[in-house]
Amino acid sequence: MAAASSSSGGGVGGGDDEPYLLGFFVSRIVGMRHYPRARVAGRETVGLVRQPLNRYDENAIAVFNARGEQVGHLPAAVAKTLAPLLDSHLLAAAHGIVPRSDSKINSNAYSLPCQIHLFATPDAAAVVEAVLQEAEIDLIHANHPEFALSQSAAVMEQTKKADRDVDKLFSLVGGKEGKARIPPMEAPGDVVRSELFDHQKEALGWMVHREETDDLPPFWEEAEDGGFENVLTHQKTEERPPPLKGGIFADDMGLGKTLTLLSLIGRTKVRNVGVKKAKGAKRRKVEDAGEGPRTTLVVCPPSVFSSWVTQLEEHLEPGSLKVYMYHGERTRDEEELLKYDLVLTTYSILGTEFEQEDSPVKHIEWFRVILDEAHVIKNSTARQTKAVIALNTERRWVVTGTPIQNSSFDLYPLMAFLKFQPFSIKSYWQKLIQRPLEKGNKTGLSRLQNLLGAISLRRIKEADIGTKSMIELPPKTVLECYIDLSAEEREYYDRMEFEGKNIMQEFGDRDSILRNYSTVLYFILRLRQLCDDVSLCPLDMKSWLPSNSLEDVSKNPELLKKLASLVVDGDDFDCPICLSPPTKTVITSCTHIYCQTCIMKILKSSSCRCPICRRSLSKEDLFLAPDVKHSDEDGSGNLGSDRPLSSKVQALLKMLKTSRTEDPLSKSVVFSQFKQMLILLEAPLKNAGFNILRLDGSMSMRKRLQVIKHFAHVGPDAPTVLLASLKAAGTGVNLTAASTVYLFDPWWNPGVEEQAMDRVHRIGQKKEVKVIRLIVKGSIEERILSLQEKKKRLISSAFGKKGGKDDKEMRVEELRMMLGLDKGRPVAGGSGSCPSEACHTGASSRDGGSCS
Repeated sequence: MAAASSSSGGGVGGGDDEPYLLGFFVSRIVGMRHYPRARVAGRETVGLVRQPLNRYDENAIAVFNARGEQVGHLPAAVAKTLAPLLDSHLLAAAHGIVPRSDSKINSNAYSLPCQIHLFATPDAAAVVEAVLQEAEIDLIHANHPEFALSQSAAVMEQTKKADRDVDKLFSLVGGKEGKARIPPMEAPGDVVRSELFDHQKEALGWMVHREETDDLPPFWEEAEDGGFENVLTHQKTEERPPPLKGGIFADDMGLGKTLTLLSLIGRTKVRNVGVKKAKGAKRRKVEDAGEGPRTTLVVCPPSVFSSWVTQLEEHLEPGSLKVYMYHGERTRDEEELLKYDLVLTTYSILGTEFEQEDSPVKHIEWFRVILDEAHVIKNSTARQTKAVIALNTERRWVVTGTPIQNSSFDLYPLMAFLKFQPFSIKSYWQKLIQRPLEKGNKTGLSRLQNLLGAISLRRIKEADIGTKSMIELPPKTVLECYIDLSAEEREYYDRMEFEGKNIMQEFGDRDSILRNYSTVLYFILRLRQLCDDVSLCPLDMKSWLPSNSLEDVSKNPELLKKLASLVVDGDDFDCPICLSPPTKTVITSCTHIYCQTCIMKILKSSSCRCPICRRSLSKEDLFLAPDVKHSDEDGSGNLGSDRPLSSKVQALLKMLKTSRTEDPLSKSVVFSQFKQMLILLEAPLKNAGFNILRLDGSMSMRKRLQVIKHFAHVGPDAPTVLLASLKAAGTGVNLTAASTVYLFDPWWNPGVEEQAMDRVHRIGQKKEVKVIRLIVKGSIEERILSLQEKKKRLISSAFGKKGGKDDKEMRVEELRMMLGLDKGRPVAGGSGSCPSEACHTGASSRDGGSCS
């Protein structure tokens, strides 16, 4: 399900480009007889949720009450008008309000009146109004005499008065559970053979407590006149709301979350078997869930799938749990799956099967669902996110060491999966959490902290000053090794960066930059690759630059190939609509890149315009991205004796040789986001006598598991260097056989780099870990570090992003920052000094160390 509000709305007025209240019209909630147990209170805000996959009406807009129960839907004629406007984002939001107060408002009603308030940006307002007028929907504007009847105005007047009360409610929620210590719990010995650390026992006790609690969910209380009331939404119900059985398990990376989860699943197995029976006696009914299948579904990214397989082999008694790998060729029999204790699958498989009626995972009532590396579903509109939210289960667990990667809105899909009302409804999340945070309001951060305190557990490896570490791990040192380019590389880089700055300045305003978004990203990608090795980039500078500010790919096949390489080479390009890597990449005639399914939905809407530049589009304006093939896929290399190695490759080789001299058996992992760079590294490393392996996203899960196991081998002929892609090896895998990590090129997102480091610095590591980031001095890579620090400051406030601008403004600001067009510039070298000749300049260290 996708909520019908996709952006925050302002008041009646707003900034020049902020969504504002166009007005409202009166419709009805129909079909209520199909939901006889759902209730709607008077003056209650209801959620309007788009259901594009509804089998009866592709324009369907469902109506949900504040508790998240569907109460009906909008009439077909109204939905037919609003759906295309919402899908194309011409409407930023649509909020529904039941405009009368009657405690028996829907006891026998088949329909109810509903005020629908519409929000849009100024540049979209005219189009929205024209569509409404054509559909003969009377929009009541702010200057209309009947506008005073809007219940929204009354709600807004009450908001300021209620703010203090709301904040008191939040402050009470966060600390309730923490005051009563939950006892730690041992793992079931007949299932789990590994001994748990103390922090894992505490986590297991906390998770069992969360699953077996009968407490009311946060913000619900027993009403004085009977029944139950949500003190935030004032929703009342005669039935006791079910407890929130689950939460967010957000321990730091490397603290052994998977073993804790296996212990939880193992405990379910033991309790399901029950005590030994007397002869002829029936199996004892377990305390909290009754008899029947108790199958846990674990969902994870492909890169983590192999890690679960390894952990199962390492930590469990053989045969103690029945495990089914729902991957590749798989059963469609629900009864077959329910014979297993654990079913393991991936997000992509769930996304693929979301629209398949014969998918068994959709129909099974799972005992428990665990989302591992759950930050994968941070995009609430992605199909795989909708698929996991729709799963049937009472126990829901979100597991991730990085619950926020970019902004606090990353948490909203997690709330939707957990069914944590009312925050699983987008309008409530935006009103109570997101908007106060974006305005820099301290109450927003405080609310978020208290909210997370009620449902999450997070511990970090590094201890604060004066406190003991969570586990005894060897220390980790993180260094920046700054590298000087050669004279030839510097001349080439400076010329290209100079041209790029000129282009950005020619684009000028924000809208113009966004119209040329793909071109700017392509240019930044090439600058980043130049820092690694000139061989990654086309040598013809003209091929980098557009001949004019708005080219047409239909007349330029070379441009089509160039933009396709942005997705293939970049490895971090996201579709602007679904914010996920494109599937079946499509390039528009106006040079913008989307998923085929995403842009086709836009074409079916009333606007038929490119979401970025607003040019009219038809099917004839869409081009499938051509295959981009690189030479040297076998690693034979054009980095051989016929050309000099890049400065960065030389620096890496020097440091690897130094490590080998100090310890011939030492192992290192070299991370890069560019698969082609990993391939180019193979030849020089082999020539230098290193035994290497490569791990990237093109490999099957079986192959990845083989590589990881092979890398763990010890001996004279064992591999000593693993060349790994951040996407394939940055999460979920165990690389503790290594003790040195090289980040060959910096990543936008500091959380992704932290995950990569913690593949090595985690439970099981016996040696001191050294992490070396290779940064080209005086380049775009320094500015990426500055961006990382900025994001760390935003995220560090206890899961929160403080302050904020809208996404488009942030995107443009970051693009300008990457090309050095913002004010200020970081100074290379930091406070530390690196004695290694490989660095050419210096290194800064968090711990005052050196990089070699």
